[in-house]
Amino acid sequence: MANVEKVSVALTPEMASMMREAVAAGEYASASEVMREALREWKFRRTQRDKAVDELGRLWDEGMASGNAVDGREAFARIKNKLDARIAERGSR
Repeated sequence: MANVEKVSVALTPEMASMMREAVAAGEYASASEVMREALREWKFRRTQRDKAVDELGRLWDEGMASGNAVDGREAFARIKNKLDARIAERGSR
């Protein structure tokens, strides 16, 4: 790694132990590799969260632009009545 910056990180004893165990088990070559992977995962989760927030905002805007809200029970009752009518129609054929 040509460009690196050393930083000091304080970890709980449990986290430090987990990191040492991963290195000792050969999963990682060094504690630095563990930290780099943890930061990559953190960055990925933040990116995914930002995308989810953007999508939620888009859906909110779409919902707001779709018109006035309707009562859910009334809407489902109308849908059920239409389906019941179609079923009855097919049964009478």
